[in-house]
Amino acid sequence: MTCLDSARLGALLESLEAGLLERQTAVRLALLAALAGEHVLLIGPPGTAKSELARRLHRAFDGARYFERLLTRFSTPEELFGPLSLKALEDDRYERLTDGFLPTAGIAFLDEVFKANSAILNALLTLLNEREFDNGSGRERTPLVSVVGASNEVPDDEALQAFFDRFLLRVPVQPVTDAAFSALLQLQPATAAAAQPLTATERAAVAGAAAQVRLGPEAEAACHALRAWLRAQELPLSDRRWRQWIGLLRVAAATEGRAEVDALDLWTAPYVASTGPQDVPRLAAWFEQELIGAVPQDAPWLTRAVEAFERQLEIEQSAPDDPDAANAAGKLALARSISGSEQGEQLLRMASGTLEEKLRRRYSPVHVEARVAQVDEVLAQALEQHALAAQQEQALARRLQGRLWLPPDLAQRLLGAHAHTCEVLAGLIARLQHAREEFSRLPVDVQLDATAPARVVLEGAAA
Repeated sequence: MTCLDSARLGALLESLEAGLLERQTAVRLALLAALAGEHVLLIGPPGTAKSELARRLHRAFDGARYFERLLTRFSTPEELFGPLSLKALEDDRYERLTDGFLPTAGIAFLDEVFKANSAILNALLTLLNEREFDNGSGRERTPLVSVVGASNEVPDDEALQAFFDRFLLRVPVQPVTDAAFSALLQLQPATAAAAQPLTATERAAVAGAAAQVRLGPEAEAACHALRAWLRAQELPLSDRRWRQWIGLLRVAAATEGRAEVDALDLWTAPYVASTGPQDVPRLAAWFEQELIGAVPQDAPWLTRAVEAFERQLEIEQSAPDDPDAANAAGKLALARSISGSEQGEQLLRMASGTLEEKLRRRYSPVHVEARVAQVDEVLAQALEQHALAAQQEQALARRLQGRLWLPPDLAQRLLGAHAHTCEVLAGLIARLQHAREEFSRLPVDVQLDATAPARVVLEGAAA
């Protein structure tokens, strides 16, 4: 089910992102929200490209008019909705001339959106939710596609909560990190040609395709799990926001050519269910760790097992066997202490091989077999876990193919968790294999008592 060429959307996203460092998530969410007919709130300090993102979003929609205002407590309704019509007043009608103002805009950017007074906010509530504007005695339909709001902070005034709730997506925007600072200093003005904007017909096709997308059982189960988690965390999410969110996820699936919403689509949860930027990290952690299971594992049980085997191997390799071991060791130490002279070097060459071999303890074949067998037990578990981690990484990589909206840095982090686990397990497996080989090379005396040794104690190891 393809309602729009994914390559076309990809080119559009690339055009929107050009020069906006570390803004992939904000750009994707803003465009997705607009396609779904929802509004997005950008939360962050001044100078973080919030207005630039909104202006670029406007260019992504063919024929959509743009409106932008910085709101203050002194802003008047005329600044947003247009001046009163003097001609209408002559006829005792209270109407506004809205042409060129917010009621005729397709994409709008409202900066410091929560600083507006109650007269403006009340009118905005209807406009954002119903796409209608009360002008005089009647209501007018507006061509509004999406409003991008911006604020330095989340409102704590109870009177503003209804307006805050109109923004389905709340996206934190911060200054670039140290990793992108050099690129910021060298950044040139964007010169890339804008991608072909989306037409009203194409937007209608997206809406039609989205209406056919199913909510898959995996996604439904994930929503139930999230709802329980949100309840435990005392994070409210209204029924209306749940329904709006599912509508947004259907648009995401439709534009990626999928017939149903799945659990991976819930990567948007931090930007829908959060009450502010402080909630985003824990919601992201819930999605990555609890829902997707992308948790980097260091396999502490296996590390302890490997270390226990290596300690036991060192003990058994260095254990003395010959009754004259102490005397032999003294001779070897003397040879090494005078090895700087020609005589000492000759003595060391002659003595070291025989003396060191004489110092080594012999073990029965049963002893060696028992040690190797125990290592093999743990090795089998480690290999099984490594295979599982590799399968999970490959399965996730397949699922991530064609995901247009999921930010690349998030995809890399999800895959990186499994890759880290694979790398850690591979390193420990290599150490286990080396220990196994060394145990198998212990000096053997077939005449020794064929009694199996006590097993190496592996504290906390897997069963």
